[in-house]
Amino acid sequence: MALWIVFALMTAAAITAVVWPLARKPRTGAAGSELVVYKDQLEEIERDRSAGLIGTAEAEAARLEVSRRLLAAADKEASVPVAAPQPRWHRRAAALGALVVLSLLPVGLYVVLGSPNLPGQPAYARGNPPPGHDSIGTLIGQVEERLARNPNDGAGWEVIAPVYMRLGRFDDAVLARRKALALNGETAERDADLGEALIAAANGVVTDEAKMSFERAVAREPQNPKARYFLGIADEQDGNREAAAAKWRDMLKDAPIDAPWIGVVRDALARVTGAPAAGSGPGPNAEQMAAAQNMSEAQRTDMIRGMVQKLADKLHSDGGDVEGWLRLVRAYAVLGDSDKAKAAAADAKRALATHPDEIKRIDDLVKGLGLEG
Repeated sequence: MALWIVFALMTAAAITAVVWPLARKPRTGAAGSELVVYKDQLEEIERDRSAGLIGTAEAEAARLEVSRRLLAAADKEASVPVAAPQPRWHRRAAALGALVVLSLLPVGLYVVLGSPNLPGQPAYARGNPPPGHDSIGTLIGQVEERLARNPNDGAGWEVIAPVYMRLGRFDDAVLARRKALALNGETAERDADLGEALIAAANGVVTDEAKMSFERAVAREPQNPKARYFLGIADEQDGNREAAAAKWRDMLKDAPIDAPWIGVVRDALARVTGAPAAGSGPGPNAEQMAAAQNMSEAQRTDMIRGMVQKLADKLHSDGGDVEGWLRLVRAYAVLGDSDKAKAAAADAKRALATHPDEIKRIDDLVKGLGLEG
């Protein structure tokens, strides 16, 4: 608003500077003014002589000097050509034209060339957006340009693949997953990610190629949750609900107590069986989860502790399951029972004494949880 006020004041000043001279009356010429002055001086000399203020000789000398100047001024005025007076309507038209042009021309130019609604920014800021304000499209475009120049950049394909998935660009995601797998090497995770992208590109159908990707992932990592889950989906889509339910029950049986995918698997199991999944695993079943919504924090903690104790009893009677020991140690750590977590780790190493590789997994978990010492 202040800017518009400044513009208005500047326009008013410009109009005044142009129109004011046109509105003034023409000034009398300089020679005409001198004639009037000299005539007044002659009359004044005559009055002073009559009043006896000056002598006759002095009056005559003054009259001669003024008369000489009067004649010179008269000759000067006669030598200057007199311009024809300009009609008054011409002056008014010129003033009106200046008023219209100075008022409307800048406004018209600004409407055509300017941007009234654009917030004020320095020129540098308009040409160079600040860091962190680039759009996702701009960032993707930069990565794509880099990959176009260097198609063997495995890390770049690994980075952009999940972005394509979130944006719904599933065909591009499949291409990126293939590139990442070929350039970075085959792993269970990359095989599972490729299978997931293939399913998305096929509108949720587990294709033969996707199923093969999941089978390769499970062959490399039998406990890979994504591959196991989608292999169950493949069985469900083939009409083999019992096989799908068996796979998902095994997942829940082996699930860590804090696994984020437990709810998804339980829902899938309920879908194929028509009933909530049995609570054979360490986590709560569907009915327990529903009941937990009405529990207090202390009641929920007691429920979790009960499931953890059930797992501990099972492992102390049959301690050959390294995955179960890992879940138990992690569960105690989540509950804040560091002493019990250390004791469970010690029990696990005694039970797995003949399996050094599995003992190393226990030691790595203890180290990762900060339970050493």
